[in-house]
Order: sequence, then structure tokens, then C-alpha cells
Amino acid sequence: MRILLLLGVLALAGVWAHARGPATPTLHPDDPRAGTGETGVVMLAAEWCGYCRRQQAEFASAKVRYRVLDIDTPQGARAMRAIGARGVPVTVIGQEVVRGYDTAALGRHLQPLGYRIY
Repeated sequence: MRILLLLGVLALAGVWAHARGPATPTLHPDDPRAGTGETGVVMLAAEWCGYCRRQQAEFASAKVRYRVLDIDTPQGARAMRAIGARGVPVTVIGQEVVRGYDTAALGRHLQPLGYRIY
């Protein structure tokens, strides 16, 4: 009897999980996470942003391989909207999003990729 109950619960759980759809959400094509995989780094920045320039200098000295999307270009503006960001810098590391000049979060997400900055 217990086995039948357990099998019924497991079957219902499987049906429910299948009906929910994929575990990972589908990203908008303009979302930078759509192209970063697990190790790519993209920084949404602006030339007029002092924190952006500071972070870029730190990335350069640590030899971080990354791509910059200028938010004052159409592509950068679309990326900002897709990710729901309102200010810069925004750094996408793999599938993680670091909002602002947050050195603790940047260091925490860059360290597994072999970068020691902060």
C-alpha cells in the first residue's frame, strides 16, 4: 500500500514538473546572458561613468577578458532594457548579474574564473 502511494506521489510530481516547463527561463535575445555561457564577461558601461572607467582599468590590470557594451548605443540600450538595469556599471559574469560598482560581488564571481582583482 505504501509503495503504491509513493509511486502515485512520484508520478504526480513528474507530471507537475513537466507541466511547469523548462527549469531555466528563456532569455530575451538582447540579454547579455544569452551569449555569456558560464564563463563569459560583459560590462554594460558608459563613457561618462567614472565607476565604469575605474572598473575597466581594474579589469585591464588583472587581464580580465571581457566585452563592453556602451549603453549609449542602440545595442547597449537594448541590453539594458532586456536585463532590467537602470544604472551602470552592470557586469554579467556567466549567468550572474552584478549591478553597480560592487567589488565584493565582482571578486566573488570572477575568482572561480581564475581572476584575482579585489
